[in-house]
Amino acid sequence: MKVVVITGNLSRPSKTRAVADFMVDRVRASGNEASCWDLVDLHPHLGATVLPSSAAEIVKAALNDILASDVLVVGSPVYKASYTGLLKHLFDLVDMKALKGRYVIPFATGKASSHKPLVEASMEALFDFFEAQIHSRFIFALDEDFQNDALSENLRALVDRELDAARRAVSP
Repeated sequence: MKVVVITGNLSRPSKTRAVADFMVDRVRASGNEASCWDLVDLHPHLGATVLPSSAAEIVKAALNDILASDVLVVGSPVYKASYTGLLKHLFDLVDMKALKGRYVIPFATGKASSHKPLVEASMEALFDFFEAQIHSRFIFALDEDFQNDALSENLRALVDRELDAARRAVSP
Protein backbone atom coordinates (compact mmCIF):
# COMPACT_ATOMS: atom_id res chain seq x y z
CA MET A 1 0.00 0.00 0.00
CA LYS A 2 1.33 3.41 -0.95
CA VAL A 3 0.08 6.34 1.12
CA VAL A 4 0.68 9.91 -0.01
CA VAL A 5 0.00 12.74 2.41
CA ILE A 6 -0.54 16.28 1.13
CA THR A 7 -0.72 19.15 3.58
CA GLY A 8 -1.93 22.65 2.85
CA ASN A 9 0.65 24.20 5.17
CA LEU A 10 2.02 27.58 4.32
CA SER A 11 4.39 27.68 7.29
CA ARG A 12 6.38 25.35 9.48
CA PRO A 13 6.23 24.06 12.16
CA SER A 14 2.53 23.31 12.08
CA LYS A 15 -0.02 21.10 13.78
CA THR A 16 -1.21 19.92 10.38
CA ARG A 17 2.30 18.70 9.57
CA ALA A 18 2.49 17.00 13.00
CA VAL A 19 -0.60 14.95 12.10
CA ALA A 20 0.87 14.19 8.67
CA ASP A 21 4.22 13.09 10.13
CA PHE A 22 2.45 10.83 12.63
CA MET A 23 0.51 9.21 9.78
CA VAL A 24 3.64 8.70 7.68
CA ASP A 25 5.47 7.14 10.64
CA ARG A 26 2.54 4.79 11.33
CA VAL A 27 2.26 3.73 7.69
CA ARG A 28 6.00 3.05 7.42
CA ALA A 29 6.01 1.17 10.74
CA SER A 30 3.39 -1.18 9.30
CA GLY A 31 5.70 -1.97 6.38
CA ASN A 32 3.97 0.19 3.80
CA GLU A 33 5.26 3.05 1.67
CA ALA A 34 4.47 6.65 2.62
CA SER A 35 5.49 10.12 1.53
CA CYS A 36 4.45 13.63 2.49
CA TRP A 37 4.29 16.86 0.53
CA ASP A 38 3.87 20.22 2.23
CA LEU A 39 2.68 23.18 0.20
CA VAL A 40 5.25 25.33 1.99
CA ASP A 41 7.81 23.46 -0.12
CA LEU A 42 5.84 23.68 -3.37
CA HIS A 43 4.44 27.21 -3.19
CA PRO A 44 7.24 29.10 -4.89
CA HIS A 45 6.47 27.08 -8.03
CA LEU A 46 2.91 25.88 -7.54
CA GLY A 47 1.27 29.30 -7.56
CA ALA A 48 2.79 30.09 -10.96
CA THR A 49 1.70 26.79 -12.50
CA VAL A 50 -1.22 26.98 -14.92
CA LEU A 51 -0.83 23.61 -16.65
CA PRO A 52 0.68 20.42 -15.21
CA SER A 53 2.85 20.06 -18.30
CA SER A 54 4.57 23.38 -17.57
CA ALA A 55 5.00 22.76 -13.84
CA ALA A 56 8.36 22.84 -12.11
CA GLU A 57 9.88 19.41 -11.47
CA ILE A 58 9.01 19.48 -7.75
CA VAL A 59 5.34 20.15 -8.55
CA LYS A 60 5.34 17.40 -11.20
CA ALA A 61 6.85 15.03 -8.64
CA ALA A 62 4.09 15.81 -6.13
CA LEU A 63 1.40 15.37 -8.79
CA ASN A 64 2.90 12.06 -9.90
CA ASP A 65 3.03 10.89 -6.29
CA ILE A 66 -0.66 11.76 -5.85
CA LEU A 67 -1.52 9.76 -8.97
CA ALA A 68 0.55 6.77 -7.82
CA SER A 69 -1.05 6.58 -4.36
CA ASP A 70 -3.35 3.83 -3.14
CA VAL A 71 -4.46 6.03 -0.26
CA LEU A 72 -4.41 9.80 -0.43
CA VAL A 73 -4.40 11.74 2.83
CA VAL A 74 -5.15 15.44 2.47
CA GLY A 75 -4.91 17.83 5.39
CA SER A 76 -5.03 21.56 5.82
CA PRO A 77 -5.12 24.18 8.48
CA VAL A 78 -8.45 25.99 8.40
CA TYR A 79 -8.34 29.31 6.55
CA LYS A 80 -11.52 31.36 6.19
CA ALA A 81 -13.66 28.30 7.04
CA SER A 82 -12.03 26.10 4.39
CA TYR A 83 -8.76 24.51 3.32
CA THR A 84 -6.01 26.69 1.89
CA GLY A 85 -6.44 28.15 -1.59
CA LEU A 86 -3.09 26.82 -2.74
CA LEU A 87 -4.23 23.31 -1.81
CA LYS A 88 -7.23 23.81 -4.08
CA HIS A 89 -4.90 25.02 -6.82
CA LEU A 90 -2.82 21.84 -6.52
CA PHE A 91 -5.93 19.74 -7.10
CA ASP A 92 -6.97 22.00 -9.98
CA LEU A 93 -3.92 20.56 -11.76
CA VAL A 94 -5.14 16.96 -11.30
CA ASP A 95 -7.23 15.46 -14.12
CA MET A 96 -10.87 15.14 -13.10
CA LYS A 97 -10.89 11.36 -13.61
CA ALA A 98 -7.49 10.65 -12.05
CA LEU A 99 -8.74 10.06 -8.50
CA LYS A 100 -11.89 8.08 -9.31
CA GLY A 101 -12.29 5.40 -6.65
CA ARG A 102 -9.12 6.51 -4.82
CA TYR A 103 -9.35 6.11 -1.05
CA VAL A 104 -9.02 9.56 0.55
CA ILE A 105 -8.63 10.47 4.20
CA PRO A 106 -9.29 14.19 4.66
CA PHE A 107 -8.31 16.06 7.81
CA ALA A 108 -7.95 19.58 9.11
CA THR A 109 -6.58 21.45 12.07
CA GLY A 110 -8.27 24.51 13.47
CA LYS A 111 -8.84 26.79 16.41
CA ALA A 112 -12.62 26.40 16.84
CA SER A 113 -14.90 23.38 16.63
CA SER A 114 -17.39 25.49 14.66
CA HIS A 115 -14.97 25.30 11.70
CA LYS A 116 -15.22 21.51 11.43
CA PRO A 117 -18.48 21.20 9.46
CA LEU A 118 -17.42 23.96 7.07
CA VAL A 119 -14.00 22.59 6.17
CA GLU A 120 -15.36 19.04 6.13
CA ALA A 121 -18.05 20.02 3.62
CA SER A 122 -15.58 21.82 1.38
CA MET A 123 -13.14 18.88 1.36
CA GLU A 124 -15.97 16.45 0.77
CA ALA A 125 -17.18 18.53 -2.19
CA LEU A 126 -13.68 18.56 -3.70
CA PHE A 127 -13.23 14.81 -3.50
CA ASP A 128 -16.82 14.08 -4.51
CA PHE A 129 -16.03 15.98 -7.70
CA PHE A 130 -13.16 13.55 -8.32
CA GLU A 131 -15.43 10.58 -7.45
CA ALA A 132 -12.90 9.51 -4.85
CA GLN A 133 -13.80 7.16 -2.03
CA ILE A 134 -14.01 9.31 1.09
CA HIS A 135 -13.99 7.63 4.45
CA SER A 136 -16.91 8.71 6.59
CA ARG A 137 -14.89 9.82 9.63
CA PHE A 138 -13.41 13.28 9.10
CA ILE A 139 -10.39 14.01 11.29
CA PHE A 140 -10.51 17.47 12.82
CA ALA A 141 -7.91 18.44 15.40
CA LEU A 142 -8.10 21.43 17.71
CA ASP A 143 -5.27 22.95 19.70
CA GLU A 144 -6.24 20.86 22.73
CA ASP A 145 -5.61 17.70 20.67
CA PHE A 146 -1.89 18.44 20.93
CA GLN A 147 0.32 18.22 23.98
CA ASN A 148 3.78 19.77 23.71
CA ASP A 149 3.47 19.73 19.91
CA ALA A 150 2.66 15.98 19.93
CA LEU A 151 -0.68 14.39 19.12
CA SER A 152 -2.87 13.57 22.10
CA GLU A 153 -3.69 9.95 22.84
CA ASN A 154 -7.23 10.44 21.49
CA LEU A 155 -6.01 11.98 18.24
CA ARG A 156 -3.42 9.22 17.78
CA ALA A 157 -6.14 6.60 18.29
CA LEU A 158 -8.42 8.31 15.76
CA VAL A 159 -5.64 8.46 13.16
CA ASP A 160 -4.79 4.80 13.77
CA ARG A 161 -8.45 3.80 13.25
CA GLU A 162 -8.60 5.72 9.98
CA LEU A 163 -5.36 4.22 8.71
CA ASP A 164 -6.58 0.72 9.65
CA ALA A 165 -9.81 1.36 7.73
CA ALA A 166 -7.75 2.47 4.72
CA ARG A 167 -5.61 -0.67 4.87
CA ARG A 168 -8.71 -2.86 4.93
CA ALA A 169 -10.31 -0.92 2.07
CA VAL A 170 -7.36 -1.13 -0.32
CA SER A 171 -5.85 -4.49 0.60
CA PRO A 172 -6.47 -7.22 -1.97
